[in-house]
Formats: sequence, C-alpha cells, structure tokens
Amino acid sequence: MADSNADRALEALATEERRFPPAATFTAQANTRDRSLYEHAERDFEGFWAEQARTLDWRKPFGKVLEWEAPYAKWFADGELNVAENCLDRHVRAGRGARVAYHWEGEPGDARTVTYADLLALTNRCANALGELGVRTGDRVAIYMPMIPELPAAMLACARIGAPFTVVFAGFSAEALSGRIEDAEAKVLITADGGYRKGGVVPLKKNADDAVARTTTIEHVLVVRRTTQEVPWTAGRDVWWHELVERQSPECAAVSLPAEHMLYLLYTSGTTAKPKGIVHTTGGYLTGVSATHRYVFDIKDDDVFWCAADIGWVTGHSYIVFGPLANGTTSVMYEGTPDFPDKDRWWQVIEKYRVTVLYCAPTAIRTFMKWGDGYVRKHDLRSLRLLGSVGEPINPEAWLWYQETIGGGRCPIVDTWWMTETGMILITPLPGVVTTKPGSATFPFPGVKADVVDDAGRSVPPGGAGYLVLERPWPAMLRGIYKDDRRYRETYWSRFPGRYFAGDGAKRDAEGYLWLMGRVDDVMKISGHRISTTEVESALVSHPKVAEAAVIGREDPVTGQAIFAFVTLRSGNESSDALSVELREHVVKGIGAIARPKTIMFSPDLPKTRSGKIMRRLLRDIANGVPLGDTTTLADASVVETIRTATGAED
Repeated sequence: MADSNADRALEALATEERRFPPAATFTAQANTRDRSLYEHAERDFEGFWAEQARTLDWRKPFGKVLEWEAPYAKWFADGELNVAENCLDRHVRAGRGARVAYHWEGEPGDARTVTYADLLALTNRCANALGELGVRTGDRVAIYMPMIPELPAAMLACARIGAPFTVVFAGFSAEALSGRIEDAEAKVLITADGGYRKGGVVPLKKNADDAVARTTTIEHVLVVRRTTQEVPWTAGRDVWWHELVERQSPECAAVSLPAEHMLYLLYTSGTTAKPKGIVHTTGGYLTGVSATHRYVFDIKDDDVFWCAADIGWVTGHSYIVFGPLANGTTSVMYEGTPDFPDKDRWWQVIEKYRVTVLYCAPTAIRTFMKWGDGYVRKHDLRSLRLLGSVGEPINPEAWLWYQETIGGGRCPIVDTWWMTETGMILITPLPGVVTTKPGSATFPFPGVKADVVDDAGRSVPPGGAGYLVLERPWPAMLRGIYKDDRRYRETYWSRFPGRYFAGDGAKRDAEGYLWLMGRVDDVMKISGHRISTTEVESALVSHPKVAEAAVIGREDPVTGQAIFAFVTLRSGNESSDALSVELREHVVKGIGAIARPKTIMFSPDLPKTRSGKIMRRLLRDIANGVPLGDTTTLADASVVETIRTATGAED
C-alpha cells in the first residue's frame, strides 16, 4: 500500500487562534496605515522598488530598474552611488551632523556617543589609512573586530573607496578566519588587540596572527587598541590604528560606484566544510535594507533603535549599520553579553538610552523567560514602542511573554523572516496595518512574492505545509556565491527551477498567514509523518515550567525516528519523572499523539552559537551516539559535556 503521506512536504499540526490587531493610536502615527503600499507594489513591482531606490542619493541616476536572467538579478545597473555617502555625508550636509549615530555601550561600562559628523570623520580617516596601506577600489579587506564604533567605521571606509569587505564574527576561531581571508583573497586585515566577553578578554590579535600565518594574501594588519593587553607584533606588517588612522585627514572623496559593484562578502556555513561567500552589491542592497528598516520598524526621527545582534552576522550588517545609517537613525550598539555583570544588563541599557525599538532573537527572549521577570521589573521600559524578533521562528509563548513583559502589552511585535542570502527582511507584518498572530511572520513585505509548495513544486492549499520559495527577485538578494557559480545554482535554484528555495519549511493557514517551521534539515520522520522540530518545541515551551526546548529525531527501529527533546526549565522549577510525563502529554494535547516525545532530557542549558542559535546538529550527534562535529562556534562548549554526561533522560 502506498504511503498516503508521500507527497507531503511537512505536517501542519499546531494551530494558533490568538490575534493582536494594531492599536488605533499606533496606526494613526504609522509610516504605513493601510494596504495601499501592498497594492502599489503588486500593481507595479518595479515601480515600487524604483521609488524606494530614489530615496537614496545617486551620483548617476538609474534608468533600468531590473534585469533578470534566472538565477542572477541586476538592480539599477546603469546607476551609480556610494553607500558611505548615503549613510553619512548626506545627513551631515542636511544639517544633521550633530545627531547621534550610535550610543555605544562597552561591556565594562565605558560608553561613547558618536554623532553622524564624528562617524563621517572617523570613516574618512580610516579610508585614507587604507589607501596608505595600498588598498584600492576592488581590493578585498577582512574585518575581525569586537563590537566597537571602529567596526562600522571600517565597513563604511571600505564602502567609501569601493573595497569589498568581509566581516568575520569575533567569536570565530583562527581556522575559520583564515579560510575566509583566503577565499576572499583579502589584502588587509583590520582587527583589535582583544575584546571583552563576560569580564574576560578575547585574544583577537593572537587569533588574527594564527589565521594570517595560514594565508598568503594579507599585506598589513591594522590593529585597534581596545583592551591594552600585550599582544604579539610583526614589524612592517602590523600597524596600530591610533598611530595610522588618527593622523589622517578627516576628508576623503567618496568613489562613485556602479549599483552592482560588490559591497561585501559574508560567509555562511554550508553542508560541506567550505563556507559559502555570499555576494551582496551596492544599490539594490542599500535600497532593500533602508526600505525595510523604515517601514517594518516604523522609524521616526526621534527613535532610538537597538538591534541587539552582532555586526559579524547579516542582521548586524543590515540593521545595525547600513539600514539605520541610510535612514539617519540613532542606534544603540552594545559590546557585551546579556548577563554581564548581571542578567538585567539589556534592560539597564534600554532604560539608560530610552530605547524605543528593540530587535532581538527568540533565543534571547526565551533565555530572559528562564531567568524570570524580576530582572525586567527593576527597570523602566516605558520608552519602548515597538518590538521585533529575528533569527529563527519564535514560538507563541515567547512571543506573548515578549509582548507583555517587555512591551508592557502596548508594543506591536514584528516577527521577521530573512537570512544572509536575502540581505533584507522578506516576510514580516507592517505594524500599523497587519493583525498579528503569535508565532507567525504573517505576510511578505510589499514587492516580495513567496509561496509554500510541496515536493512536486505545487502550491499547497490553505492549512497545508511545505517548502518556502520566493517567486521573483528582490533588490537586496545575493548575487551568487563568490567564485562558485555551480554551487550557487545547485544550492538555491535546483530544487525548484526558476524559484529561490531558502531551505526552510513553512505552513500557510486558512487566512494566508505564513508560519516558518525551521530548516527542512531539522524535519523528523516519525512513522511516515514529516514533523517540524519547531512545532514540537513550541508546544513544549507553552508549558508554564519550560523556558527552552530543542527537539531532534533519534534513530528508532520501530518508527524510523523517535522524538528526543532537550528541555530547560524556568528558574525555580525542578525536573522529575512526573514532569517528564506531564510534558509528553502537554505536547499531545497541543498538537497530537504523533508528536509525543519518546525521550525527554532535562538540561540546565542548550548548546548555542554566539549568535544565539541552538545547534541541533550537536544534539543529534549526542542523542545518536556519534562523534561530535565542529564545536568552534559554540558560545559555551562546556554545555555539550554537561549534556553528554547527564543521566536525566527519561524513556
């Protein structure tokens, strides 16, 4: 007998009925107050994006909006502009040089206020210094730095002279850094003596030296003094930032660049050992991130915007640096972790700078839930008016806690879906228009066209689940994988020809709302049913005693795979056999018997990357008793050993 589930991409099990329409007071002041933006974008797709592009300053106006020969797009290709000029010079020229670009907060408690005029001068000095080191338009620069103001200045300096850059997250190892330098063929590396993390010093310069020793292209290493620790030094190659940059002129002419000039490379992990160099260009990328920042976050002149990511990830590129600066916004930039010196550091920062918009990851939200409401209540968060989430699907209970405890029940939540490759937010509510449902990213951004399809590429009906695909190009989309056209085509375009497949599962409810279900790599096959880890995890976290959960499939002789759940409890709760049984039945009640976990292991924490994503791959390795893969990107490697030696699994 044929398997009746064979043509189903994924099972759609959970339902969510709670709704949050925009408050009339919010809609009255919103940048988008009705559906006209959606209608305009659908009626004239290219015209809509041309209007967004014209909010920027162009050295040479574009005539052609889009050239599309799948799988490559060119946006505004006959136009010229400069990203740094759009992010800095035009605001200063308009008399806004005294506006704060960044309220910077260092982990040890030091702070700096950087205005647009300050950042322009710092950027120009850095650009002139790079010129003195031999960097020319088209040369690549690698950046490996802590979260300090010199980091966006370095990125903007590269953009100013047309030198594509690659930022490597400061938590990465020397090996990861060297591979990225070598692939990009970077000429200069910009780093720091070190950075602060949880009161300790991260030895960035030593890591940089170890990386450069494995590469052949680096001619100079430019080093910011952050921690004042003693560092190894190579005379003739290494240069102190304060000695070279600070003596440069604060004036530097911006280079006029074609819209399709490469702005940056950002490396993302692939299924093979070699990371993928994602190419982002100039005009389309800046159009996409400035438009989404303006509309999704309803940005006003007096907002204080905090994207609590790291610039080493695409979220930081798009919504700490380029989107906010293009819009002349004041941002907060924080160097440290949420729990140093105590677990209320974020709320302290929000209170200090009167932050109005907070954008962070669901993992952070669930961590705060685990720590309890007490840390939040110590601080006045009434300045907040809008909240956002990014990085992975947010489960409904975390969404509701975020809305009530952090937002005081008054702040709309924009749950956003996008990724390194997309460059900009693609699926999101517009906060003055869309009624939200906890856990749903709702609808595509105006001008973006998405669908959910089955294995055969057919659009699934309402209530169905499958693979999320994008049906047409968007301005900030990747322009390929650096030096690897074949891999680009195979990775993103071969599964559903002519459509971009991101690798994520999704479901579409009866009203057309989209619900992201995580990577299809994380789908479990239970007795012929393909079940998303996200749905089971959401069901577990909806229990009042659970803070976080990670679910994987463990090999099982009867069902093919069995559901293995790692559960972290909220503060003040203890694990027990009775609670394990209770949680299993809680999942059954929420989404059905097919999703009942066979095994629950209670763990004080879960293995996460420095960006906060749970590494389910490592949990699969542990559960299936196979050797662990790469653990260099873990925020805390000891968590893995704790789980491996734990005896709390209940069968």
